[in-house]
Amino acid sequence: MANTIEYSKVFQTELDRQMTEGATSGWMEDNAEQAVYTGGKEIKLPTVSLQGLGDYDRDEGYTGGAVTFSYQTFTMEQDRGRRFRLDAMDVSEADFAVTAAKVAEEFQRTKVIPEIDAYRYSTLAAKAEITETYTPDAADVYSRLTQQLSKVCDVTGGEVPLVITMARPVYDLLMNSPELNRCLDAAQFKQGELTTEVKSVNGAVIIPVPSARMKTKYDFAKDGEGGFKPAEDADPINWIICPKTAPVAVSRTDKVKIIAPEQNQFADAWDIDYRKYHDLFLSENAAEVTAVSLNGAKG
Repeated sequence: MANTIEYSKVFQTELDRQMTEGATSGWMEDNAEQAVYTGGKEIKLPTVSLQGLGDYDRDEGYTGGAVTFSYQTFTMEQDRGRRFRLDAMDVSEADFAVTAAKVAEEFQRTKVIPEIDAYRYSTLAAKAEITETYTPDAADVYSRLTQQLSKVCDVTGGEVPLVITMARPVYDLLMNSPELNRCLDAAQFKQGELTTEVKSVNGAVIIPVPSARMKTKYDFAKDGEGGFKPAEDADPINWIICPKTAPVAVSRTDKVKIIAPEQNQFADAWDIDYRKYHDLFLSENAAEVTAVSLNGAKG
């Protein structure tokens, strides 16, 4: 009999790794490294509370104060899943692990990752307090980007690393803008254990994202074929600018269940139950240092 428990552990670990490295928003998960997760929809994230400077007194000495480090419990609102069935006549026990891994990885790459990216960007855009509406044009796209980037730097003091997530068509316009004159630099960007080379402007790295994942609102199917699509009143997003540490993204593949044919009461087949919890949270005061540019042209 197949060791389905061991299969489940391997799949769960590998799928979480693929999520962090494969999603264009995977860098947001680096901010949840200290998260405590024991299963289910709840996750604990660390919070730190600090006090500012006070006067030093020659008699009393230093002004009293404290550092408060604690964990706050959050509920991940996105609870998604799907069951896969592999007929025993098509997949033997000997090749089950390889076949199942390929199916799960392909499903996550083509269905799960795009949906989670879309959820994260729409959520982040909705919370941004620095906003504008602009129809991209190669003639001034660089100027408009740097103007909004300057607004973010003015609030942050220019002392924190920034990330610009940009819809691919807008990114291509930027790359061909006559304004550039070699103003973009190359930068190393780390996401999980993966390091890639990206473009940067004024020290802020630029991550191109498929435009289908850059809308302000989405409808997430509850049943049937599943998946997601832009809401009817959704606006296209040109780009989002935020500190790298602002969005705290969490996604967990929760207990992949594998039922072998000899245990399956409903079919002579392998059943694989895939369940994904995920959500996006913002660190304290993150909204006021997050900017979004919405496309003035619908579609």
